[in-house]
Parts: sequence; structure tokens; C-alpha cells
Amino acid sequence: MAKNVIVVGTQWGDEGKGKIVDWLTDHARGVVRFQGGHNAGHTLVVGGVEYRLNLVPAGIVHPGVDCFIGNGVVLDIHHLLFNEIETLEAGGIEVRSRLKISPGCALILGYHAALDRARETAKSRDARIGTTGKGIGPAYEDKVARRALRVYDLFHPARFAEKLKENLDYHNFVLSKYFAADPVDYQEILEQAMSDAERIKPLVADVSAALHAINEAGGNLLFEGAQGSLLDIDHGTYPFVTSSNCVAGQAAAGSGIGANMLHYVLGITKAYCTRVGGGPFPSELDIETKGTPGHQMSDKGKEIGVVTKRKRRCGWFDVPALKRSARINGLSGLCITKLDVLDGLPELKICTGYRRHGQTVDLLPMGAEEVGACEPILESVPGWQASTVGLTSFEALPEAARAYLAKIETLCGIPIDIVSTGPERSETILRRHPFQ
Repeated sequence: MAKNVIVVGTQWGDEGKGKIVDWLTDHARGVVRFQGGHNAGHTLVVGGVEYRLNLVPAGIVHPGVDCFIGNGVVLDIHHLLFNEIETLEAGGIEVRSRLKISPGCALILGYHAALDRARETAKSRDARIGTTGKGIGPAYEDKVARRALRVYDLFHPARFAEKLKENLDYHNFVLSKYFAADPVDYQEILEQAMSDAERIKPLVADVSAALHAINEAGGNLLFEGAQGSLLDIDHGTYPFVTSSNCVAGQAAAGSGIGANMLHYVLGITKAYCTRVGGGPFPSELDIETKGTPGHQMSDKGKEIGVVTKRKRRCGWFDVPALKRSARINGLSGLCITKLDVLDGLPELKICTGYRRHGQTVDLLPMGAEEVGACEPILESVPGWQASTVGLTSFEALPEAARAYLAKIETLCGIPIDIVSTGPERSETILRRHPFQ
């Protein structure tokens, strides 16, 4: 009988989902991306070779595994073709015979990126979201406004051209009159889209039907989330969020399956916290001063955004934030990543609650303003001096590291089923397998 697993980030993204999706793919017949766009960045290290992915599911490096981009994804076809597929194929990975794209994906076109950049530039520095400027937000806006161009429109040139003209009349007015930015050229967008359409056409398929067929045949499916739950458009620290739903429930809507096909939710969670861009971060630390815990997290953890290339902000593990993620995702188990980054720190702290408006709270509030009013309540625990890099047995971890993980487990109420001790597939401790 098939068992299907969803992998989601439980913090503000960048938790290390790519490695875990890749690691779990050994047990999957298909891997599915169900939301977001090429603002996501997954880094895989396989046999010493590093792969950087934005849209292509992390399971692509496994021969014989089918990969799917579901209807919930907003798609920049030009980026997919020339920045990802060609790069993977140049590295010897067969992509086109195994990657299938839903015709229902909303398209990201040149004017979306232009709007994204113009809007962010127009804001004051403190009000900036920290968007990647790749057009993801405006593309989702068009989708909700029912004016999006979708993959299936590409194969009807006259219809596509007419819809594109209507969209550009509107968006160029906003660009030129509201933001005083240069308008986007209609003919240039049209010609590139029609050229890309011919290349992408062989990859387009009914993803929903394909997933149901695999499931009915007894094959396992792995659903790969992008970003993190605290960036969810409904449940995150709004407005400092992404433009899609990042939680487990979106796996059904974003790929065309029923909730009855979802069996286990794995929450990927760093042993500390990070955040890229603007927005509140209660347990944040100083990352610039050498010799401080925050600097070690930043430097040793190589906390640079895969897509943005910006330094990630770092802070102590945040229990109230993880509790919120556990509730909105229905987590079955946790995978703790980057435990080794904490090696050598004599003392660790865990944010166990907040003080907010004179009260103590143990759950992350909703909305950026309310989260911004939170002061962390920190509990100290012993660190460890021995290295945890590459360990594959829980018993082999230093006693203080095991105690740290046990403390997290108890405070959050979610079992830790996997611990990642390095970027390679083999550097993993398994306590309970999500597919078994």
C-alpha cells in the first residue's frame, strides 16, 4: 500500500529541506513540488558534487524517479529551461524524460519581475519585505485576480497574445504612472514566451492524473515544500511573508490530489533559527561580532541565501514558533538539521516563550506587529565540545547534544525522527523512517 510523505519547513525557510527530500527519495516513486516559484533554493551535495535547484524537485538527482511541478507553482519557464534543466543536463543528469509540469501553473513573465523590483524599491528600507525580485508575488496576484496566463495558454498563440496585451496595458500603466518605471515591451515578452512554449511542450502533462495513477499502483509519493511555514501568506509573520501557502495542506490543492492521499508530515527544523530579509525575529542574535554564538551560526553554518546571496539573520531555537508550525501543519515528526553548527559552544539557549504586552505567551502570535512586540524568554542549557559532524547513530552524539534534542522534543511535543549531521546523504541519523 502506498504511503505519501510531505516535507515542509517549520521556520522562516532555509531549513535544509533539499537534502532531506533527496535522502527520502530512495523510497519514493515520484517527487512533487506544489507551491512557490524560483524564489526557493535547494542545495544538494551528492558524492561531493553540489546541485542548486529552484523549481526542479530535489528528487531529480535519483535516476528512475519521476518529478512533478504541480499547479500551485508559479512558473518562470525561461529560468526553468535555461538556468536549471540545461545546467543539470550538462552535469549528466537526465531531466526531460522524468520531469512533468502541470498545464495549470500560472506563468511568471517579464512584467512580473519588473513590478516586483519597482514596488520594493519604492518602499522605505524598514518597510521592505526582502523579496527576491523574481516576480513571484505579482504572478500570484494575477492568479488571484483571475488574469493570469497559464501554461496551457501558451499552446493557443492567438489567445495568449490577446490576454498578454490586456495584462500589459494594465501593468505598464502601473509601472509608468505609479512607479515611474520603464514599461515592458509587449513584442519581446510574446516572442520569448512563444519560443519557450515549443521547448516546454513535451514536459507538460496532467500532473493530478499522473499522481493518482502512481498512488493507485502502490507507489510512494514525496511532496516537497518550498520556503517555510512562518512565511506562509495566511499563517506567517504577515506582511513579511511569501505569496503562497507553504503549509502541508497546500500539497493537496497545489498538486491536484485529495487530502486522503497525505499520510505523514515531516517538519524540517534547524537546531537554531535563521531568517532572510525583513520581519520580526524574537530570538535574533548579533551575527557580526566574532566569538559570539550568532557569529558562529552565521559563519560555520554558511548562512548565505541560495537565491538572494544575502546573509541570513541567526538566533536561538524558538519553541513558540515551532509550536505554531506544528499546529498549522499537523506535524508527524521532526528532522533537526545543522546540529553540528552548534558544536563547541559552551552554553546554548532555547527560547521557551515570549513576554508580550506584560503577559507571558507560549505560542507565536499572528501578524508581524504582534510578533515584533515579543521579547524572548530564554532558558540556558549546556553545550558540547565534541564534534557531531557525520555521525549516523543517536547514541554516538555527545550527551549534552542528546539532552538538547530531548529538551526540544519535550518542549515542542513532536518526536524527532531524523537528525542531519552534515550536507551529504550519509550524514544522517535515523530514528523512525517516515515511509515505514
